[in-house]
Amino acid sequence: MKYPFAKRVRHLQSSAVRDLLKVVNQNNVISFAGGLPDEKLFPFEAVKESFSRTMESGNKALQYAETEGYGPLRELLVERMKTKGMGQWGTDNILITTGSQQAIDLFSRVFFNPGDIIFTENPTYLAALQVFESYEARIIAVEADEHGMLPEDLNAKMKQYRPKCIYVVPTFSNPAGRVWSQERRELLLRLAKKYHAVIFEDDPYGDIQFHRNETYKPIASMDDGSHVVYTSTFSKTVVPALRTGWIAGPHQVVRIMAQAKQANDLHSNSLSQQMLYHLLRNFDLDTHIQSVVSVYYERLKIMMTQLEKSSLPGLNYIEPKGGMFLWLELEEGINTTEYLEEAVKRGVAYVPGAPFYAGKVKHNTMRLNFTNSTPENIDKGMYLLSTVFDTRQIDKQLPI
Repeated sequence: MKYPFAKRVRHLQSSAVRDLLKVVNQNNVISFAGGLPDEKLFPFEAVKESFSRTMESGNKALQYAETEGYGPLRELLVERMKTKGMGQWGTDNILITTGSQQAIDLFSRVFFNPGDIIFTENPTYLAALQVFESYEARIIAVEADEHGMLPEDLNAKMKQYRPKCIYVVPTFSNPAGRVWSQERRELLLRLAKKYHAVIFEDDPYGDIQFHRNETYKPIASMDDGSHVVYTSTFSKTVVPALRTGWIAGPHQVVRIMAQAKQANDLHSNSLSQQMLYHLLRNFDLDTHIQSVVSVYYERLKIMMTQLEKSSLPGLNYIEPKGGMFLWLELEEGINTTEYLEEAVKRGVAYVPGAPFYAGKVKHNTMRLNFTNSTPENIDKGMYLLSTVFDTRQIDKQLPI
């Protein structure tokens, strides 16, 4: 039967990362592909105890809940955001979502008509691009360097296109690991106000910061609460399986998103929300995060050491100051997508850079995850990766 799908499904595409993970998980492959935290570092006992505390309230814990999210958890989120300078929002400005991915989807659902213009960095988070395309938004890429969107390109395109929204990941971006400078953050906010655009600030990695003496102010912390919506998640700092994130912003925006969420899933997992409330109340999450960050930073340094020993042609990269990814640029003319099959055959996986671009694509790029591999696997995997791009070694026997 030929099924009469809605026209909008033409814009749905499978995630390159998810498709890759299916292949990787079926083989004995060292994977630098997925954006996975290390499950061995999850606070298992604290999560277990927090669920026990949740169940002590009896059957009430198992009942339907309000769409906006568990009230006590939202109160704690208000306090948590204040520590990052975002004191302009109360509980009525917060919506609990099924991961920050749902926050992106709900915002797009209530904000974009077909053809509406949204700016993104180039490259940027590929799953966000998927969402924007599914709602038929017109994506305009703004060129960027390690300090954020380039002022000249941003100024010119703001004047030319006057976007409805600007989507940014200014702190330890996915995939490039960038940290925007304070000047670039302030410029973006000024231009958003001048041209009446909304900034969507996605901050899933902000707590995974390697250098504690440095300060990166969220763009939302510089706003009066009118031009920025801010989303984050517990997937990277507690456990991903909870699928609990949140979005904060102007009450009118959050209220409309809550109405859209009612039509979507009524409310996000209430047991997870109640558990998180007890965990935040009774567990030192920030100390736990710092211990995890220390492990991740050591793994990053091991990966960079192996990169310096490698024979990757034309290698160029910038050391990330936080987050979960290392972004590589190789010699021009190399297409990392074309090498991926060979890499998997040889026992290592990465994500080609092409799917992360909304504008001009650089095919000679790739993203590596360093958080979910042991030091031993990083050593071996980086050696294997080097041989993949060294044509002199393609037919050589690899070490066991």
